[in-house]
Amino acid sequence: MPTLLVAGTASHAGKSTVAAGLCRLLADRGVDVAPFKAQNMSTNARAVPRATGDGFGEVGVSQYVQARAARVAPTTDHNPVLLKPQGGGESQLLLDGRAVADVAAGRYYDDHWHRARDVAAAAHARLAADHDLVVAEGAGSIAEINLHHRDLSNVETPRFARESDAVGIVIVADIERGGVFAAVVGTLELVPDDLRELVCGVVITKFRGDPSLLDSGLEALESRTGVPVLGVLPYDDPGLPEEDSVSLPRSGTIRGDDDGRADETGVLVVVPRLPHIANYTDLGPLESFPGVRVAYRALDASLDDADAVVIPGTKNSVDDLLALHAHDFGGRLRDFSGPVVGLCGGYQLLGERLTNAALEGTSDDDVVEGLGLLPVETRFDEEKRVVATRLRIDVADGPLGRVRDTVDGYEIHQGRTRATEPVETPFAPVDGDPTAALGAARGRIVGTYLHGLFENRAVRESFVASLFESNGETWVDASDEVETPYDRAAALVARMDVDALLDAVGVDAD
Repeated sequence: MPTLLVAGTASHAGKSTVAAGLCRLLADRGVDVAPFKAQNMSTNARAVPRATGDGFGEVGVSQYVQARAARVAPTTDHNPVLLKPQGGGESQLLLDGRAVADVAAGRYYDDHWHRARDVAAAAHARLAADHDLVVAEGAGSIAEINLHHRDLSNVETPRFARESDAVGIVIVADIERGGVFAAVVGTLELVPDDLRELVCGVVITKFRGDPSLLDSGLEALESRTGVPVLGVLPYDDPGLPEEDSVSLPRSGTIRGDDDGRADETGVLVVVPRLPHIANYTDLGPLESFPGVRVAYRALDASLDDADAVVIPGTKNSVDDLLALHAHDFGGRLRDFSGPVVGLCGGYQLLGERLTNAALEGTSDDDVVEGLGLLPVETRFDEEKRVVATRLRIDVADGPLGRVRDTVDGYEIHQGRTRATEPVETPFAPVDGDPTAALGAARGRIVGTYLHGLFENRAVRESFVASLFESNGETWVDASDEVETPYDRAAALVARMDVDALLDAVGVDAD
Protein backbone atom coordinates (compact mmCIF):
# COMPACT_ATOMS: atom_id res chain seq x y z
CA MET A 1 0.00 0.00 0.00
CA PRO A 2 1.10 3.63 -0.48
CA THR A 3 3.26 5.54 1.97
CA LEU A 4 3.21 9.28 2.62
CA LEU A 5 6.36 10.60 4.29
CA VAL A 6 5.98 13.76 6.35
CA ALA A 7 9.54 15.12 6.29
CA GLY A 8 10.88 18.43 7.54
CA THR A 9 13.41 21.15 6.95
CA ALA A 10 14.45 20.95 10.63
CA SER A 11 13.57 19.51 14.00
CA HIS A 12 10.44 20.90 15.65
CA ALA A 13 9.02 22.09 12.31
CA GLY A 14 5.66 20.50 13.07
CA LYS A 15 6.05 17.04 11.50
CA SER A 16 4.52 15.17 14.44
CA THR A 17 1.47 17.45 14.53
CA VAL A 18 0.93 17.25 10.76
CA ALA A 19 1.29 13.45 10.84
CA ALA A 20 -1.13 13.08 13.75
CA GLY A 21 -3.60 15.47 12.15
CA LEU A 22 -3.47 13.54 8.87
CA CYS A 23 -4.00 10.26 10.72
CA ARG A 24 -7.16 11.53 12.40
CA LEU A 25 -8.48 13.43 9.36
CA LEU A 26 -8.01 10.49 6.99
CA ALA A 27 -9.37 7.97 9.48
CA ASP A 28 -12.50 10.11 9.76
CA ARG A 29 -12.72 10.09 5.95
CA GLY A 30 -12.73 6.32 5.80
CA VAL A 31 -9.06 5.63 5.09
CA ASP A 32 -7.50 2.76 7.02
CA VAL A 33 -4.33 4.61 7.98
CA ALA A 34 -1.37 3.63 10.16
CA PRO A 35 1.49 5.82 11.48
CA PHE A 36 5.14 4.88 11.19
CA LYS A 37 8.51 6.26 12.20
CA ALA A 38 11.37 3.94 11.33
CA GLN A 39 13.78 5.38 13.88
CA ASN A 40 13.03 7.74 16.70
CA MET A 41 15.12 9.34 19.44
CA SER A 42 13.13 10.22 22.53
CA THR A 43 13.21 10.00 26.30
CA ASN A 44 9.42 9.93 26.29
CA ALA A 45 8.12 6.45 25.52
CA ARG A 46 4.92 4.43 25.91
CA ALA A 47 4.38 0.74 26.59
CA VAL A 48 2.52 -1.05 23.77
CA PRO A 49 2.13 -4.66 22.60
CA ARG A 50 5.10 -5.98 20.64
CA ALA A 51 4.32 -6.66 16.99
CA THR A 52 6.55 -9.75 17.05
CA GLY A 53 6.84 -11.96 20.08
CA ASP A 54 5.07 -11.76 23.39
CA GLY A 55 4.66 -9.00 25.93
CA PHE A 56 5.08 -5.26 25.69
CA GLY A 57 7.69 -2.96 24.25
CA GLU A 58 8.41 0.74 24.01
CA VAL A 59 7.66 3.27 21.27
CA GLY A 60 8.17 7.01 21.08
CA VAL A 61 5.24 8.99 22.41
CA SER A 62 4.49 10.61 19.04
CA GLN A 63 3.83 7.29 17.33
CA TYR A 64 1.60 6.22 20.22
CA VAL A 65 -0.32 9.48 19.80
CA GLN A 66 -0.51 9.10 16.02
CA ALA A 67 -1.87 5.56 16.34
CA ARG A 68 -4.55 6.83 18.72
CA ALA A 69 -5.29 9.60 16.21
CA ALA A 70 -5.60 6.98 13.44
CA ARG A 71 -7.94 4.94 15.65
CA VAL A 72 -5.68 1.89 15.51
CA ALA A 73 -4.16 -0.04 18.40
CA PRO A 74 -0.53 1.10 18.94
CA THR A 75 2.17 -1.57 18.51
CA THR A 76 5.93 -1.55 18.22
CA ASP A 77 5.60 -1.70 14.40
CA HIS A 78 4.67 1.99 14.51
CA ASN A 79 8.18 2.81 15.82
CA PRO A 80 10.40 -0.26 15.42
CA VAL A 81 13.72 1.45 16.22
CA LEU A 82 13.94 3.68 19.30
CA LEU A 83 16.99 5.36 20.80
CA LYS A 84 16.60 6.64 24.36
CA PRO A 85 19.39 9.08 25.35
CA GLN A 86 21.03 8.21 28.66
CA GLY A 87 23.68 10.90 28.94
CA GLY A 88 27.40 10.66 28.39
CA GLY A 89 26.90 10.38 24.63
CA GLU A 90 25.15 7.00 24.93
CA SER A 91 21.63 5.87 24.12
CA GLN A 92 19.71 2.73 24.87
CA LEU A 93 18.82 1.01 21.59
CA LEU A 94 15.45 -0.70 21.39
CA LEU A 95 14.41 -2.90 18.47
CA ASP A 96 10.79 -3.97 18.24
CA GLY A 97 10.31 -2.38 21.66
CA ARG A 98 13.02 -4.32 23.50
CA ALA A 99 16.38 -2.98 24.69
CA VAL A 100 19.25 -4.71 22.90
CA ALA A 101 22.28 -2.50 23.69
CA ASP A 102 23.61 0.72 25.17
CA VAL A 103 25.47 2.43 22.35
CA ALA A 104 27.38 5.55 21.45
CA ALA A 105 26.40 7.16 18.15
CA GLY A 106 29.38 5.85 16.21
CA ARG A 107 29.03 2.30 17.50
CA TYR A 108 25.33 2.28 16.67
CA TYR A 109 26.02 2.96 13.01
CA ASP A 110 28.97 0.57 12.88
CA ASP A 111 27.48 -2.33 14.83
CA HIS A 112 23.69 -2.11 14.79
CA TRP A 113 22.39 0.02 11.92
CA HIS A 114 21.97 -2.75 9.33
CA ARG A 115 20.03 -4.89 11.79
CA ALA A 116 17.93 -1.85 12.69
CA ARG A 117 17.16 -1.25 9.01
CA ASP A 118 15.98 -4.83 8.61
CA VAL A 119 13.70 -4.49 11.65
CA ALA A 120 12.28 -1.21 10.34
CA ALA A 121 11.72 -2.56 6.81
CA ALA A 122 9.89 -5.61 8.17
CA ALA A 123 7.69 -3.44 10.38
CA HIS A 124 6.80 -1.16 7.48
CA ALA A 125 5.98 -4.16 5.28
CA ARG A 126 3.55 -5.49 7.88
CA LEU A 127 1.81 -2.13 8.22
CA ALA A 128 1.62 -1.65 4.45
CA ALA A 129 0.05 -5.10 4.06
CA ASP A 130 -2.64 -4.37 6.65
CA HIS A 131 -3.66 -0.76 5.90
CA ASP A 132 -4.72 1.49 3.02
CA LEU A 133 -2.05 4.10 3.74
CA VAL A 134 1.04 4.46 5.91
CA VAL A 135 1.71 7.99 7.17
CA ALA A 136 5.42 7.98 7.98
CA GLU A 137 7.15 10.70 9.97
CA GLY A 138 10.68 11.77 9.22
CA ALA A 139 13.26 12.77 11.81
CA GLY A 140 14.90 16.18 12.06
CA SER A 141 15.75 17.40 8.57
CA ILE A 142 15.62 15.37 5.38
CA ALA A 143 18.54 17.52 4.11
CA GLU A 144 21.26 16.23 6.48
CA ILE A 145 23.69 15.29 3.73
CA ASN A 146 26.17 13.74 6.17
CA LEU A 147 23.53 11.20 7.21
CA HIS A 148 21.88 10.33 3.89
CA HIS A 149 23.70 7.00 3.62
CA ARG A 150 22.28 5.86 7.01
CA ASP A 151 19.09 7.85 7.56
CA LEU A 152 16.34 5.33 8.36
CA SER A 153 13.46 7.76 8.84
CA ASN A 154 14.00 10.23 6.00
CA VAL A 155 15.88 8.33 3.29
CA GLU A 156 15.53 4.59 3.82
CA THR A 157 11.80 4.69 4.58
CA PRO A 158 10.73 5.98 1.14
CA ARG A 159 13.26 3.69 -0.53
CA PHE A 160 12.06 0.44 0.97
CA ALA A 161 8.46 1.64 0.72
CA ARG A 162 8.99 2.36 -2.98
CA GLU A 163 9.92 -1.25 -3.57
CA SER A 164 6.26 -2.22 -3.15
CA ASP A 165 4.05 0.74 -3.93
CA ALA A 166 3.61 4.48 -4.44
CA VAL A 167 5.40 6.96 -2.19
CA GLY A 168 4.85 10.67 -1.71
CA ILE A 169 6.90 13.12 0.37
CA VAL A 170 5.58 16.35 1.86
CA ILE A 171 8.09 18.83 3.26
CA VAL A 172 7.08 20.65 6.45
CA ALA A 173 8.76 24.01 7.10
CA ASP A 174 8.48 26.24 10.17
CA ILE A 175 8.08 29.95 9.39
CA GLU A 176 8.13 31.15 13.01
CA ARG A 177 11.88 31.67 13.21
CA GLY A 178 12.23 33.19 9.75
CA GLY A 179 14.12 32.01 6.70
CA VAL A 180 11.42 29.60 5.59
CA PHE A 181 11.89 30.14 1.84
CA ALA A 182 15.63 29.56 2.04
CA ALA A 183 15.01 26.48 4.19
CA VAL A 184 12.62 24.97 1.64
CA VAL A 185 14.79 25.75 -1.40
CA GLY A 186 17.92 24.48 0.34
CA THR A 187 16.18 21.32 1.50
CA LEU A 188 14.87 20.51 -1.98
CA GLU A 189 18.32 21.14 -3.39
CA LEU A 190 19.93 18.69 -0.94
CA VAL A 191 17.37 15.88 -0.99
CA PRO A 192 18.81 12.78 -2.74
CA ASP A 193 17.89 12.76 -6.43
CA ASP A 194 15.81 9.60 -6.24
CA LEU A 195 13.70 11.13 -3.47
CA ARG A 196 13.44 14.63 -4.94
CA GLU A 197 11.06 13.34 -7.62
CA LEU A 198 8.77 11.96 -4.89
CA VAL A 199 8.21 15.36 -3.24
CA CYS A 200 4.59 16.25 -3.90
CA GLY A 201 4.20 19.39 -1.84
CA VAL A 202 5.33 21.81 0.85
CA VAL A 203 3.43 22.83 3.98
CA ILE A 204 4.40 25.94 5.93
CA THR A 205 3.61 25.83 9.65
CA LYS A 206 3.36 28.20 12.63
CA PHE A 207 2.36 31.30 10.67
CA ARG A 208 1.10 34.33 12.58
CA GLY A 209 -0.71 37.14 10.84
CA ASP A 210 -2.34 37.73 7.45
CA PRO A 211 -1.57 34.84 5.05
CA SER A 212 -2.00 37.12 2.03
CA LEU A 213 1.33 38.71 2.94
CA LEU A 214 2.99 35.49 1.80
CA ASP A 215 1.36 35.33 -1.62
CA SER A 216 4.24 36.72 -3.65
CA GLY A 217 6.77 34.59 -1.80
CA LEU A 218 4.74 31.43 -2.29
CA GLU A 219 4.38 32.11 -6.00
CA ALA A 220 8.13 32.66 -6.33
CA LEU A 221 8.82 29.49 -4.34
CA GLU A 222 6.59 27.37 -6.56
CA SER A 223 8.07 28.92 -9.68
CA ARG A 224 11.64 28.29 -8.55
CA THR A 225 11.16 24.72 -7.31
CA GLY A 226 8.20 23.39 -9.29
CA VAL A 227 6.76 22.04 -6.03
CA PRO A 228 3.30 23.22 -4.98
CA VAL A 229 2.69 24.83 -1.58
CA LEU A 230 -0.22 22.81 -0.21
CA GLY A 231 -1.03 25.09 2.66
CA VAL A 232 0.02 27.63 5.26
CA LEU A 233 -1.00 26.50 8.73
CA PRO A 234 -1.53 29.08 11.47
CA TYR A 235 0.39 28.96 14.72
CA ASP A 236 -1.58 26.64 16.97
CA ASP A 237 -0.85 24.04 19.62
CA PRO A 238 -3.40 21.23 19.52
CA GLY A 239 -2.09 19.90 22.83
CA LEU A 240 -0.33 16.76 21.58
CA PRO A 241 2.51 15.43 23.77
CA GLU A 242 5.99 16.51 22.72
CA GLU A 243 9.02 14.26 22.62
CA ASP A 244 12.24 15.60 21.18
CA SER A 245 15.10 17.52 22.78
CA VAL A 246 13.96 20.84 21.32
CA SER A 247 10.80 20.54 23.42
CA LEU A 248 12.54 19.44 26.63
CA PRO A 249 11.45 21.92 29.31
CA ARG A 250 14.28 24.05 30.65
CA SER A 251 14.55 25.36 34.19
CA GLY A 252 12.34 28.44 34.43
CA THR A 253 9.84 27.19 31.85
CA ILE A 254 6.19 27.77 32.79
CA ARG A 255 3.52 25.96 30.81
CA GLY A 256 -0.23 26.45 30.83
CA ASP A 257 0.01 30.24 31.29
CA ASP A 258 -1.56 31.03 27.92
CA ASP A 259 -5.16 30.15 28.76
CA GLY A 260 -6.29 33.74 29.33
CA ARG A 261 -6.81 33.26 33.06
CA ALA A 262 -5.02 35.51 35.55
CA ASP A 263 -2.20 33.75 37.40
CA GLU A 264 -3.49 34.83 40.79
CA THR A 265 -6.76 32.96 40.22
CA GLY A 266 -5.04 29.68 39.36
CA VAL A 267 -2.76 27.12 40.97
CA LEU A 268 0.95 26.43 40.54
CA VAL A 269 2.43 22.94 40.19
CA VAL A 270 6.23 22.94 40.54
CA VAL A 271 8.29 20.26 38.78
CA PRO A 272 12.00 19.92 39.64
CA ARG A 273 13.94 19.95 36.37
CA LEU A 274 15.87 16.74 36.91
CA PRO A 275 19.12 16.45 34.94
CA HIS A 276 17.90 13.19 33.36
CA ILE A 277 14.18 14.02 33.21
CA ALA A 278 12.09 11.55 31.20
CA ASN A 279 8.44 11.10 30.28
CA TYR A 280 7.72 14.70 31.24
CA THR A 281 4.66 14.37 28.99
CA ASP A 282 3.00 12.95 32.13
CA LEU A 283 2.53 16.61 33.06
CA GLY A 284 0.84 17.55 29.77
CA PRO A 285 -2.75 16.94 30.96
CA LEU A 286 -2.14 19.33 33.86
CA GLU A 287 -0.54 21.95 31.64
CA SER A 288 -3.66 22.07 29.47
CA PHE A 289 -6.09 22.32 32.39
CA PRO A 290 -7.58 25.86 32.70
CA GLY A 291 -5.99 27.78 35.54
CA VAL A 292 -3.12 25.35 36.15
CA ARG A 293 0.45 26.55 35.73
CA VAL A 294 3.24 23.97 35.58
CA ALA A 295 6.64 25.45 36.41
CA TYR A 296 9.86 23.53 35.70
CA ARG A 297 12.41 24.81 38.20
CA ALA A 298 16.07 24.38 39.06
CA LEU A 299 16.80 21.96 41.86
CA ASP A 300 17.79 24.79 44.23
CA ALA A 301 14.70 26.91 43.53
CA SER A 302 12.18 27.89 46.19
CA LEU A 303 8.91 26.02 46.67
CA ASP A 304 7.29 28.83 48.65
CA ASP A 305 4.74 29.75 45.96
CA ALA A 306 3.91 26.17 44.94
CA ASP A 307 0.49 24.64 45.47
CA ALA A 308 1.82 21.15 44.65
CA VAL A 309 5.06 19.45 43.63
CA VAL A 310 5.25 16.65 41.06
CA ILE A 311 8.54 14.78 40.69
CA PRO A 312 8.65 13.29 37.17
CA GLY A 313 10.32 10.25 35.71
CA THR A 314 14.05 10.01 35.12
CA LYS A 315 16.39 7.98 32.96
CA ASN A 316 18.89 7.83 35.84
CA SER A 317 17.35 7.73 39.31
CA VAL A 318 20.66 7.41 41.14
CA ASP A 319 22.44 10.39 39.60
CA ASP A 320 19.32 12.55 39.81
CA LEU A 321 18.92 11.63 43.48
CA LEU A 322 22.51 12.66 44.13
CA ALA A 323 21.80 15.97 42.35
CA LEU A 324 18.74 16.55 44.56
CA HIS A 325 20.82 15.89 47.69
CA ALA A 326 23.50 18.31 46.49
CA HIS A 327 20.89 21.09 46.36
CA ASP A 328 19.10 20.08 49.60
CA PHE A 329 15.90 19.59 47.66
CA GLY A 330 14.75 17.02 50.21
CA GLY A 331 14.98 19.57 53.01
CA ARG A 332 12.81 22.07 51.16
CA LEU A 333 10.38 19.30 50.22
CA ARG A 334 10.00 18.27 53.89
CA ASP A 335 9.22 21.89 54.78
CA PHE A 336 6.65 22.12 51.95
CA SER A 337 3.09 21.72 53.23
CA GLY A 338 1.25 20.90 49.99
CA PRO A 339 0.73 17.63 48.11
CA VAL A 340 3.73 15.87 46.58
CA VAL A 341 3.35 13.33 43.77
CA GLY A 342 6.19 11.11 42.53
CA LEU A 343 5.82 9.41 39.16
CA CYS A 344 7.92 6.32 38.35
CA GLY A 345 11.49 7.51 38.94
CA GLY A 346 10.07 10.28 41.09
CA TYR A 347 8.40 7.59 43.22
CA GLN A 348 11.76 5.86 43.66
CA LEU A 349 13.41 9.13 44.74
CA LEU A 350 10.80 9.72 47.46
CA GLY A 351 11.69 6.44 49.17
CA GLU A 352 14.22 5.68 51.88
CA ARG A 353 16.99 4.28 49.71
CA LEU A 354 18.10 2.90 46.35
CA THR A 355 20.05 -0.36 46.48
CA ASN A 356 22.26 -2.06 43.91
CA ALA A 357 22.63 1.55 42.84
CA ALA A 358 25.85 1.13 40.86
CA LEU A 359 23.82 -0.71 38.23
CA GLU A 360 21.70 2.39 37.56
CA GLY A 361 24.00 5.42 37.84
CA THR A 362 27.60 6.55 37.99
CA SER A 363 27.91 6.13 41.76
CA ASP A 364 30.15 3.32 43.01
CA ASP A 365 28.03 3.04 46.15
CA ASP A 366 25.69 0.08 46.45
CA VAL A 367 23.22 2.07 48.55
CA VAL A 368 22.14 5.70 48.03
CA GLU A 369 19.87 7.27 50.62
CA GLY A 370 16.58 8.56 49.23
CA LEU A 371 14.58 11.66 50.13
CA GLY A 372 12.97 9.63 52.93
CA LEU A 373 9.40 10.79 52.49
CA LEU A 374 7.88 7.35 51.80
CA PRO A 375 8.70 4.10 53.68
CA VAL A 376 9.76 2.16 50.59
CA GLU A 377 13.05 1.14 49.03
CA THR A 378 13.98 0.29 45.46
CA ARG A 379 16.48 -2.33 44.32
CA PHE A 380 17.77 -2.16 40.75
CA ASP A 381 18.32 -5.21 38.60
CA GLU A 382 18.99 -5.97 34.95
CA GLU A 383 15.37 -6.73 34.08
CA LYS A 384 13.25 -3.86 32.80
CA ARG A 385 9.51 -3.86 33.39
CA VAL A 386 7.52 -2.66 30.37
CA VAL A 387 3.78 -3.28 30.58
CA ALA A 388 0.39 -1.65 30.22
CA THR A 389 -1.31 -1.40 33.61
CA ARG A 390 -4.85 -1.01 34.91
CA LEU A 391 -5.36 -0.19 38.57
CA ARG A 392 -8.13 0.69 40.95
CA ILE A 393 -7.63 3.91 42.88
CA ASP A 394 -9.59 4.63 46.02
CA VAL A 395 -8.75 7.83 47.89
CA ALA A 396 -11.15 9.45 50.36
CA ASP A 397 -8.86 12.39 51.05
CA GLY A 398 -5.20 12.72 50.14
CA PRO A 399 -2.64 14.33 47.83
CA LEU A 400 -4.70 13.30 44.78
CA GLY A 401 -7.94 14.64 46.25
CA ARG A 402 -10.99 12.43 46.49
CA VAL A 403 -11.26 9.84 43.76
CA ARG A 404 -12.50 6.28 43.30
CA ASP A 405 -12.12 4.89 39.79
CA THR A 406 -10.27 2.49 37.52
CA VAL A 407 -7.19 4.09 35.97
CA ASP A 408 -5.09 3.07 32.97
CA GLY A 409 -1.47 3.73 32.22
CA TYR A 410 1.81 1.95 31.68
CA GLU A 411 5.02 1.05 33.48
CA ILE A 412 8.54 1.48 32.10
CA HIS A 413 11.17 1.08 34.80
CA GLN A 414 14.11 -0.82 36.13
CA GLY A 415 14.09 -1.60 39.81
CA ARG A 416 11.53 -3.16 42.15
CA THR A 417 10.06 -1.22 45.04
CA ARG A 418 8.91 -2.70 48.32
CA ALA A 419 7.56 -1.27 51.58
CA THR A 420 9.93 -1.12 54.55
CA GLU A 421 6.99 -0.92 56.96
CA PRO A 422 3.19 -1.03 56.64
CA VAL A 423 2.12 1.79 54.35
CA GLU A 424 -1.09 2.93 52.73
CA THR A 425 -1.43 2.40 48.99
CA PRO A 426 -4.28 4.05 47.08
CA PHE A 427 -3.54 1.75 44.12
CA ALA A 428 -4.57 -1.86 43.68
CA PRO A 429 -4.48 -4.17 40.68
CA VAL A 430 -7.87 -4.83 39.15
CA ASP A 431 -7.28 -8.52 39.93
CA GLY A 432 -5.30 -9.10 43.09
CA ASP A 433 -4.30 -7.61 46.42
CA PRO A 434 -2.81 -4.14 47.00
CA THR A 435 0.98 -3.94 46.92
CA ALA A 436 3.37 -1.10 47.65
CA ALA A 437 5.17 -1.86 44.38
CA LEU A 438 2.25 -0.20 42.58
CA GLY A 439 2.40 2.89 44.73
CA ALA A 440 2.45 4.18 48.28
CA ALA A 441 1.00 7.13 50.19
CA ARG A 442 1.69 8.78 53.51
CA GLY A 443 -0.09 11.97 54.47
CA ARG A 444 0.46 14.55 51.74
CA ILE A 445 2.96 12.35 49.80
CA VAL A 446 2.08 9.78 47.14
CA GLY A 447 4.19 7.84 44.67
CA THR A 448 3.32 5.46 41.86
CA TYR A 449 4.93 3.65 38.94
CA LEU A 450 1.90 4.45 36.77
CA HIS A 451 2.85 6.68 33.85
CA GLY A 452 -0.18 8.42 32.37
CA LEU A 453 -1.77 8.94 35.80
CA PHE A 454 -3.07 12.41 34.94
CA GLU A 455 -4.38 11.27 31.57
CA ASN A 456 -7.15 9.64 33.58
CA ARG A 457 -9.82 12.28 33.81
CA ALA A 458 -11.09 11.31 37.26
CA VAL A 459 -7.60 11.60 38.79
CA ARG A 460 -6.75 14.78 36.93
CA GLU A 461 -9.93 16.59 37.91
CA SER A 462 -9.82 15.35 41.52
CA PHE A 463 -6.21 16.50 41.92
CA VAL A 464 -6.82 19.90 40.35
CA ALA A 465 -10.07 20.45 42.26
CA SER A 466 -8.31 19.77 45.57
CA LEU A 467 -5.60 22.31 44.69
CA PHE A 468 -8.15 24.99 43.85
CA GLU A 469 -10.09 24.28 47.04
CA SER A 470 -6.95 24.46 49.18
CA ASN A 471 -6.04 27.71 47.49
CA GLY A 472 -9.48 29.23 48.08
CA GLU A 473 -10.09 29.59 44.37
CA THR A 474 -12.95 28.47 42.15
CA TRP A 475 -12.34 25.22 40.33
CA VAL A 476 -13.12 25.29 36.61
CA ASP A 477 -14.98 22.09 35.70
CA ALA A 478 -13.66 20.81 32.36
CA SER A 479 -16.44 18.28 31.91
CA ASP A 480 -17.77 20.07 28.85
CA GLU A 481 -14.47 19.66 26.99
CA VAL A 482 -15.26 17.42 24.04
CA GLU A 483 -12.69 18.23 21.38
CA THR A 484 -9.56 16.09 21.69
CA PRO A 485 -6.02 17.09 20.70
CA TYR A 486 -6.37 14.64 17.80
CA ASP A 487 -9.44 16.49 16.53
CA ARG A 488 -7.71 19.85 16.92
CA ALA A 489 -4.72 18.57 14.95
CA ALA A 490 -7.07 17.29 12.25
CA ALA A 491 -8.80 20.67 12.05
CA LEU A 492 -5.41 22.32 11.67
CA VAL A 493 -4.19 20.14 8.78
CA ALA A 494 -7.60 20.37 7.08
CA ARG A 495 -6.44 23.85 6.00
CA MET A 496 -3.98 22.23 3.58
CA ASP A 497 -4.78 20.57 0.26
CA VAL A 498 -5.09 17.02 1.57
CA ASP A 499 -6.69 15.79 -1.63
CA ALA A 500 -3.53 16.68 -3.57
CA LEU A 501 -1.52 14.48 -1.20
CA LEU A 502 -3.92 11.58 -1.62
CA ASP A 503 -3.89 11.96 -5.39
CA ALA A 504 -0.07 11.87 -5.36
CA VAL A 505 -0.08 8.40 -3.77
CA GLY A 506 -3.26 7.11 -5.40
CA VAL A 507 -5.52 6.90 -2.34
CA ASP A 508 -9.28 7.43 -2.59
CA ALA A 509 -11.10 8.96 0.39
CA ASP A 510 -14.71 9.92 1.07
